Amino acid sequence: MALPELSVAFFLQIFVIVGACRAMGWFGKRFLDQPQVVGEMIAGVVLGPSLLGLVAPDLQAAIFPKDAKPILYVCAQLGVGLYMFLVGLGFRTDHFRLNARSAIAVSLSGMAAPFLVALALTPWLLGLDLFGKGITSLQVTLFMGACISITAFPMLARIIHERGLTGTPLGSLSLSAGAIDDAGAWVVLAIVLASFGGGSEVAVRAIVGGGAFAAFMIVLGPKVLAPLTRWAEREGRVTQPMLAVVVMLFGLSAWAMDAAGMHSVFGGFLLGVVMPRGVLTREVRKQVEPFTTALLVPMFFAFSGLNTQLTMVNSVDLILVATVILIGSVGAKGVACWAAARATGQDNATAMAVGTLMNARGLMELIIINIGLQKGIIGPALFSMLVIMAIVTTLMASPLFEIVYGRKARAAGALGQLHEEDDAASAPARPSLR
Repeated sequence: MALPELSVAFFLQIFVIVGACRAMGWFGKRFLDQPQVVGEMIAGVVLGPSLLGLVAPDLQAAIFPKDAKPILYVCAQLGVGLYMFLVGLGFRTDHFRLNARSAIAVSLSGMAAPFLVALALTPWLLGLDLFGKGITSLQVTLFMGACISITAFPMLARIIHERGLTGTPLGSLSLSAGAIDDAGAWVVLAIVLASFGGGSEVAVRAIVGGGAFAAFMIVLGPKVLAPLTRWAEREGRVTQPMLAVVVMLFGLSAWAMDAAGMHSVFGGFLLGVVMPRGVLTREVRKQVEPFTTALLVPMFFAFSGLNTQLTMVNSVDLILVATVILIGSVGAKGVACWAAARATGQDNATAMAVGTLMNARGLMELIIINIGLQKGIIGPALFSMLVIMAIVTTLMASPLFEIVYGRKARAAGALGQLHEEDDAASAPARPSLR
């Protein structure tokens, strides 16, 4: 397909993706009491081969030609990376310090239990011919453990945001545990990929390189960014040159984590976390958030949906396997995270809320299993089962969260809003941004 034709397809995709995501998001909130993010995830699957490609394959191919997928992929990665940067801007490090013990315990428990489930399932799954040729029991255990233990970090962040829990102890605890959890899952995935011929340097680069960059950002990042913050404070606003510098730093951080073998979302999140709070972070959020959430994030959901084929689970045996994987995944991670939160001093409602939020896999799961399918680690049937697990656990998150923590969440959200209004009232007036 020629470049002019690709541009025409791209603009049509913008129309279809944004429209579908807004419509499904509205439907989910209005009739299913699901957050906007869940509707957007479903919209991505609907636009893919699982529904639109099934009932109108010619139309789906015309809107999403194969040649245009690389462009959509780049926009999708930019969208989820920028969104996690915005999440980092709202991350309360003081709450993380207060909840560090709980966050580490929840994260480690939320990984250990799923890996035990993966270890127990490995002999059975290997006998069903669901993996690529030559894969060993250890590789199966590691890959399935990473799949079962991962948390939908971007989706978790959006649920917390839409429930008004950004900056609350529960929000900070869940985000902290989710970040540690997902980083560990990506390290395990790097080890699996290394064992498939990528070489030991793949795993070493992910562990050493990613860890070194994270340490640099946490220790030296605030000092490096301090001059930019003082510049914004002097101006009382964020100018275009300031915003350009922030965008450059975002690109560098995302590239560093990708180059290390991790995922770009961690680079964006770390940059947001270490930025000194004040005019800079407040005004950058105002300028970046609307475009990111309205256009770029839906592209991430759409691209993931284009790689999802749910019709592969088409027999009783495969449905049984999918059910066992789902029950084992939910039970292991949910119970382990709840128990760890309780053991580290959280009340029962908060512990149950943490277990519920950490149990959503979402599109971080889809990223991992797409890599597994591409590298020949898993076959199409197991891929589809893991997609089902990702969707079901994500759909469960919001209703269960409302049951176990709804009233307390509304109170915490109202209190957080009151604090934000108090902070805004006490802050000096700033020139409006144009």
